[in-house]
Amino acid sequence: MDIERVDQIIEKHNSEASSLIQILLDIQSENRWLPKEALERISEKLQVPLTRIQQIATFYKAFSLVPKGRHGIHICMGTACHVRGAQRVLDTVEELTGIKPGETDLDLRFSLETVNCLGCCALGPVVEIDGEIHGNMSPAETAETLKKYE
Repeated sequence: MDIERVDQIIEKHNSEASSLIQILLDIQSENRWLPKEALERISEKLQVPLTRIQQIATFYKAFSLVPKGRHGIHICMGTACHVRGAQRVLDTVEELTGIKPGETDLDLRFSLETVNCLGCCALGPVVEIDGEIHGNMSPAETAETLKKYE
């Protein structure tokens, strides 16, 4: 992400330190992660210590300090999904992508996370990819669905 774009996002929020989280969210949204150069620029422009920005960026799960894949996969491991086979679905995704929860593949195609609930328990097991919910997933359906995102 270029520094000019970081400056535009900061200016959009009137260069106010009180908008720090929203600035970080905007950068995360565009870039899929928060590069160190962007955090340093925010620190400089908002006069907020870099350590404070890093504390915030590491506290909230919405932020990532490492590159993320183009497609975010979230697998529900909540009770309803778990009893309906979420572990088998997770195993399938791990096998097909070569990554474990919390990881991103080397091609920056996929990032994998497990979540405790996606709020659609009747559809379990549930996989969310790029915000799109896929319900009643089996390992075979999971494999077919992933092919659409390659």
